[in-house]
Formats: sequence, C-alpha cells, structure tokens
Amino acid sequence: MTHPTYKALVEVGKAEKTIFLCAYLPSRETQHEVNDGPQVVENWNATSDVICYGRRGELATNSREQQEITLLSLQLLLNCLMLTNTILVERTLDRHGLWERLSREDLRALTPLSHTHINPYGVFEINLENPSFLNAA
Repeated sequence: MTHPTYKALVEVGKAEKTIFLCAYLPSRETQHEVNDGPQVVENWNATSDVICYGRRGELATNSREQQEITLLSLQLLLNCLMLTNTILVERTLDRHGLWERLSREDLRALTPLSHTHINPYGVFEINLENPSFLNAA
C-alpha cells in the first residue's frame, strides 16, 4: 500500500503540471522560452566539441588538476569566441543598417555560439601587415 504523503505529493505534482500546461499551451512566448533553453545548451555543447575535437569531448587524464585546466581553458575559449562573434555580428548589422529590419524572431535567432567559421585543425594564415579583423572598420 502506498503511503498517504506520497499520494498527496503525486496529486500536487499533477496539479503543478496542469498549471504549467495551462500557461504553456496558449502562449507562443512561453513555448519559445521553454524550447530555447535546451537549444542554447545544445549549441554550447556542439561548439565545445568543435573546439575540443581531438579528444571527442573526453578528458584524457585522471588528474583532477589537468581536468580542471582543460575545462577552464575550454570555458575561456568559448567566452572569447562568443565575444568575438558578438562584435562581428553587431558590426555587420550596424554597417548594413539591418537593426531596424530585424523582426523579433530574427533577434531571437541570433546567437554568438556560431562555430562554422572556426578552423579546428591548427592551420592558420597570419598576415601581420593587416590589422586585426576586430580593429578593421
């Protein structure tokens, strides 16, 4: 036989679920908010995989210190990537006067977690005669 407290908590859970569904189903904004959360995490993980591709996302050591260094380095690289991407997107939108033309859905779709322009294979051509792309107008 089930404990009465357990039965009561199950009923409270059902009520909470019903309340959530009543708010979720008629509201596109709530639906987008609920669905956007996991998408951000998936983008973050996909970008992490691109940056840390050689290890297939696995930590290759049992050393806690080495794991911490790897994860902190990955975090730093991801933050730098997001900052760079944000600057590039903002400059592009400013340069072409696109801010006014973007709809709410367009703005929601912008993400600094784009990684298709990353070369993860370690071949980089650097031209020291040209200024940084971040400084170029």
